This record gives sequence, structure tokens and C-alpha cells, in this order.
Amino acid sequence: YAMLLSLIFLIVLVAAIVGFVFRHEIKTNFESNLELALKDYNVTADRHSEAVNTIQRTLHCCGVQNYSDWERTEYFSQRGIPRSCCKNQNDCSQEDLKDPNKAKLKVFVDGCFFLVTSAMESKMSVVAGISFGIACFQLIGIILSCCLSRYITNNQYEMV
Repeated sequence: YAMLLSLIFLIVLVAAIVGFVFRHEIKTNFESNLELALKDYNVTADRHSEAVNTIQRTLHCCGVQNYSDWERTEYFSQRGIPRSCCKNQNDCSQEDLKDPNKAKLKVFVDGCFFLVTSAMESKMSVVAGISFGIACFQLIGIILSCCLSRYITNNQYEMV
């Protein structure tokens, strides 16, 4: 049992170290994937487009760096900026969304990349605290299982 807990503890420790070391690569990868999702937005109405809509509605943001990122997409040339960027859904017309100058007043101007990464970084302390607590319980379990094993081994000869 102690060996199993030790193995799980080491796996969690290695995962935490790898996550910390490669956090910049994770950010870069997320940014490139978000840009790709904007480029392919609503081409096939897939889950990536739904994810972009959810992020933009939830975090009140638009585009990767700002709302003008949509101007470089094929979707913008056909329909303008998506409605998920609108501050007020009732006050966003298709004509406003096709004109970048009018859209600036109707949509969220902040980009989603900074908001998503800052939200993740702000939650990292909570995740780290929970992980530390779980690791402490695992270490206590390892120590107690070793003590129990030694106790059983020592008392085995006295019973006979």
C-alpha cells in the first residue's frame, strides 16, 4: 500500500513540475489554438466555434488580442464580428458588426487571450493549495502504512 501511494505521489509531483516548467509553452499553444479557432470559426459549426462563443460571452472579450482580430478572418468578410462579442445582444445589428468603426462601440474591445490566461493564473494558487493538501495526506498515508507494516512484522513472532 505504501508503494502504491508513493507511486501516485511521484506521478502528481512530476505532473506539477512539468506543468510549472512548461507553463509558457502552454500559453503559446493556447494562443495559437485560439487564433486557429478564430480563423476557422463557424466554417463547420464545430465545438471550437462554440468554445470561442462561450469564452467571449463569459469573459466579456472579443478576439485573441482585441476585437480587430476578427477582421483577418473569412467569417468577418461574410458576416462581420460574431454576436457573442456584443455588449448588448439587442443593440447589435448585422450592419454594425460588419463595420469595424461602428462595432468598436457595440462589442467588447478586450482580447480573450489575456483574460483567459490571467483567470487561469489567478486560480493557480487554489489548485496549488489543494494539491499540497492532497500530497500531505498521501505522505501521512505512506508513513502510517510503513508503521503498520513494521508493527505487523514485529508482532508476528510474539503471537506464536
